[in-house]
Amino acid sequence: MCKSKKSTSIIDSTTPKSMASKSLESSTSSFVNTSSSHNYPSTNYTPNYSTTSKSCSFSNKTSLSSLRDSLPENPHVYDFSEICKATKNFLQKPFSSSSSSTSWRCSIRGKEVILFQRKSRRQIGLPELQERLLTICRSHHSSLVKLLGASTSGNYIYLVYEYVHGANLATCLRNPQNPSYTVLSSWLSRMKVATDLAHGLDYIHHCLGLNSEYVHNHVKSYSILVTEDSLNAKICHFGTAELCGEIAGNESSSAKSSGRLDSRVMKIEGTRGYMAPESQSIGVKTQKGDVYAFGVVILELVSGEEALKYVFDEGGGGYNRISVIERAREVVAVGGGELRKWVDKRVKDSYPVEVAEKIVLLGLECVDDDPENRPDMGQVDVRVSKLYLESKNWAEKIGLPTDFSVSMAPR
Repeated sequence: MCKSKKSTSIIDSTTPKSMASKSLESSTSSFVNTSSSHNYPSTNYTPNYSTTSKSCSFSNKTSLSSLRDSLPENPHVYDFSEICKATKNFLQKPFSSSSSSTSWRCSIRGKEVILFQRKSRRQIGLPELQERLLTICRSHHSSLVKLLGASTSGNYIYLVYEYVHGANLATCLRNPQNPSYTVLSSWLSRMKVATDLAHGLDYIHHCLGLNSEYVHNHVKSYSILVTEDSLNAKICHFGTAELCGEIAGNESSSAKSSGRLDSRVMKIEGTRGYMAPESQSIGVKTQKGDVYAFGVVILELVSGEEALKYVFDEGGGGYNRISVIERAREVVAVGGGELRKWVDKRVKDSYPVEVAEKIVLLGLECVDDDPENRPDMGQVDVRVSKLYLESKNWAEKIGLPTDFSVSMAPR
């Protein structure tokens, strides 16, 4: 299934060491290159092809240059002084800030990046940390925001991601400046986001070629980027859970088997509304937890509503908890035309009703309380892709545009 995706490519880790030695010579004192079996080809190598004409030579050079630009970069191990310089000793105005991280939009080594500062949740040895960084950085998929490298200082890790122009999905669905406006005003644009997200998560779960099961652990509408040029969806924070120690390693196996979590091993954290029940109760992070969060995002895409919110009850004087999951279950239980009332009004009642019903049911399967009843992300990817094609055929039949190019400037 993953092999058929043209947007996916993985650099072969068996490339000769002579082609990869230069990429890690700039390691800082925080990362010592001890013994790593992961080696990557240098993108600075240019084959010497003999050509019979200048035009052919120019064409070949142009093609090779384009190919090199499209390949994943070798991972960078940044000196902490580079991090300080890029953020003006952390005095630069943050790009975003939350209880768990702070980010800056800056430039490092001539590249525009987003730099995240996060606290490490558990101690990771330097060889293990370097190995994880090498493994994560070799991955490449069009639905993932690329991790370029990292640095450490004290209890903090600094993750450097490529900067992509766009806005997060939560802002696209619920524009704080103009609630009646959304760039995702067509059904097909929302199905495209769902498909990109399903492709990316399927890649993380199944296509990295790793022995261990990778978990994203940060799937939510705020960590999904919608690009400005074509409304493609990209998953942010890939690798954060592994590098920050949020996913317990071998020491958590006993906790998983006994159905409990040792608080000394890992701190339970997550975003309300997206955390699976088993994650909230015992703190175990699994791929089925990612599937649960994906289901919540699907229901957000259909309805435009928040995953979880509290609305003041003027009559009772308290606050009512409104969950998009509970609301979707009510809609399905009632049946009839209730779904049409629940679908985001800004789509203007222009969507294939049967597809909408199927995608809501799929979303509810993903958020089943029992993780064993949730589908695998590979199965979800196939089903979402089929629904996207059905939506596209429907749009072509009634003459709606199927290509998107939207500006996200303030309105």
